[in-house]
Amino acid sequence: MKIATWNVNSLNVRLPQVLDWLQQNPVDVLAVQETKMTDEKFPAADFQAIGYHAAFHGQKTYNGVTLISRTPAEHVTKAIPGFEDEQARVIAGSFNGVRVIDCYVVNGQEVDSNKYHYKLRWLKALRGYVEESLREHEHVVVTGDFNIAPNVDDTWDADLWEGKILCSDKERAALNALIDLGLTDCWQKFDHGEAVEDNKARFTWWDYRQAGFRRNLGLRIDHVLATATLAETCTACAVDLIPRSNERPSDHAPVVATFAHP
Repeated sequence: MKIATWNVNSLNVRLPQVLDWLQQNPVDVLAVQETKMTDEKFPAADFQAIGYHAAFHGQKTYNGVTLISRTPAEHVTKAIPGFEDEQARVIAGSFNGVRVIDCYVVNGQEVDSNKYHYKLRWLKALRGYVEESLREHEHVVVTGDFNIAPNVDDTWDADLWEGKILCSDKERAALNALIDLGLTDCWQKFDHGEAVEDNKARFTWWDYRQAGFRRNLGLRIDHVLATATLAETCTACAVDLIPRSNERPSDHAPVVATFAHP
């Protein structure tokens, strides 16, 4: 089973790229973030034409998440239960015994800003939601754009990023609290060898400004987290750099995890 995550930064703009990527990389589930469209405008027919189904939770202009899959998602839920939030940031569905929770975590803007504190509240609510999901499902994947670089090695310049937004202690503590529920960061399971030595393939996001991708000014902020029994079956987890080289690309690259499940 292959599960991928990709912040496409507008499905209106990137739809042809996503369709092409799926045809070249026929994953079982693609968790997408920042679709930036309302549900009535979602291009479900375009995905059906290439053999995929879609469950989606969107809004106009901002945010938006979708699960694109080879088989229809079962038991779809949207948003974090009990957390009042107008922003479309979470969707979950089940696929062949695996519960996939697709998240677009709040950016936070700046440490100690109102949006930063909203991010921390949101992450606390997400943890509670995931904890409940773990009681209900044996195999769970929590994936998406977390807007948090877990470690100093997940940034291109520690002096520039440490302590700043996406890399602050409180954000990392919130991510670790989620992982401590019994999840594994699948990317960290593997020795990525030369890909890590040149760093580019360890990052998942590069700023559009200052030739960020060409200069490899990146962060690893998109993650695939899996429950222990499922993570044990993970045979690969890698960043696909090719879409980031497209004309008018998303600023994120897909992350693909392969599981020997079922």
